[in-house]
Amino acid sequence: MFDFAFNAQRFAVYLIPTLLGIIMHEVAHGWMASRKGDQTARFMGRLTLNPVSHFDALGAAVFLLTSLGTGFIFGWAKPVPVNVRNLRDPARDMMWVALAGPVTNFLLAIGFALVLGAVVAMLPSPDISDTTRYFLLMLVAGVNINLCLAWINLLPIPPLDGSKIVAYFLPPRAAWAYISAGRYGFIILVLLLATGLLGHILGPLIGGGSDLLLSLVGIK
Repeated sequence: MFDFAFNAQRFAVYLIPTLLGIIMHEVAHGWMASRKGDQTARFMGRLTLNPVSHFDALGAAVFLLTSLGTGFIFGWAKPVPVNVRNLRDPARDMMWVALAGPVTNFLLAIGFALVLGAVVAMLPSPDISDTTRYFLLMLVAGVNINLCLAWINLLPIPPLDGSKIVAYFLPPRAAWAYISAGRYGFIILVLLLATGLLGHILGPLIGGGSDLLLSLVGIK
C-alpha cells in the first residue's frame, strides 16, 4: 500500500544529499578532465554547484519515482562532456576521469558520517526536536545515497564509470567493442531494477558500507 506521507518525508530527507551527491559526482569528472588536459566542461560552465547547470529531466524523474515508490533510490545529473582527444593520454586519463566520480561519492559518504557522529555526540539528550530529527535523517541519507551513487556507477555496465575503468585494462579492439555496448546500458539497468537484481547486487555493498562508516563514528 502506498503511504504518501512516508514517501513524501523520505523524498524531503533524500533531496539535498542526492542533489549534492550527483552534482559533485559530475563536477569531479569535469575537474579531473581539466587536470588531464580537457577544458570542455570548464568552458561549458559545468564546474559549478549550480543545480540548473546539471539538470537532467530523466535523471530527476527517476529520482522522484524511486524516492516515492520503491525501496531503492537513485538518480543522475546531465553527464559532463569530455573530449577524449584533448586528454594527454586518452586511455589512461579517461580511466581517471571515470574514477573521480565514484571516489568523490565515497568521500562525501565519509563526510556525512563524520558530521553525523559529531552532531550525535553533541546532543544533550535523546529527546530531540523534529528539526533535529530531520537533520539527522538527512545526514544518514547522505551516507546511504552517496554509497549508492558510488557503487552503482562502478558497475561494469557501459556507459557507467565502471565500464570505462574496465576498458582501460582491455586490448584496444575489445575495449572499443565493450564501450560501444553503452547504447544498451540503460535497458540493462532498468531490467536489473525491475527484477530486483539491482537491489540484491548493491544492497549488501551499500548496507555494509553504511554500517561500517556509522560504527566508526560511534553510531552503531
